[in-house]
Amino acid sequence: MSEILDLLRYSFVQRALIAGSLISICASILGVILVLKHYSLIGHGLSEIGFASLSIAAALKISAIYITAPAVIVAAFIIMFVSERFKTAGDIAIAVASSAALALGVIISSLSGSASNMSSYLFGSVLALSESDLIFAVILAVIIILAFVIFYNRLFLISYNEDYARSLGINITYYQALISILTAFIIVTGMRIMGTLLISGVIILPAVSAKNLASGFQSLVIYSAIISFIAFIAGLTLSFALNIPAGAAVILANTIILILVKVFIK
Repeated sequence: MSEILDLLRYSFVQRALIAGSLISICASILGVILVLKHYSLIGHGLSEIGFASLSIAAALKISAIYITAPAVIVAAFIIMFVSERFKTAGDIAIAVASSAALALGVIISSLSGSASNMSSYLFGSVLALSESDLIFAVILAVIIILAFVIFYNRLFLISYNEDYARSLGINITYYQALISILTAFIIVTGMRIMGTLLISGVIILPAVSAKNLASGFQSLVIYSAIISFIAFIAGLTLSFALNIPAGAAVILANTIILILVKVFIK
């Protein structure tokens, strides 16, 4: 344990701890809305679409953010629209889009010779975060938390009773767009930290665990954020101790928490 604490002296560990904690907490907050609205698979679909766009950026040798962010945002809008308008086809659309995007990404990275450079995006590289990654994570966290504070009541209504919210004159489309954009940016940022194959777990697992503990929307958000933070710290510690990928360790910690909650909370 003393060796792990000694690592906190290094700037790259400090960046990983701060940025990873912020992204995990914000992802879990958004995950509450996605779980309540039965959009749990959206995170998975967007992460694989993000991988495809990363492959294109790598092949063109341009900054990933110029392609990945717009692609994931557009995909989020399309998936939300299909899921909302065609309830029975929503999951199918996500499954088809994610499978096709992952296959496209693998083909492009293979043909362009950039496959070896994509591993950090597939599985995450939390310890390779730069100062700019940390700044972006902080800004994104502030935006998401402010959005929840400002629009708390409307997000609550939309999550639990969309028809009632619409009858009150709330612009559902506007808030769906807001959720789509924030989720897309969490995916784009989280891919760097957790990896495209794992980021969806950081969004969904804490919210699913929290549903077994919470008695209302506010407590659900709080429990989800707390569980996500604990899982990230536990996962990061485990990755240092066992020399395993941090993203996978965080997901493992989240999964263990979910199992414990299911077993011991009736």
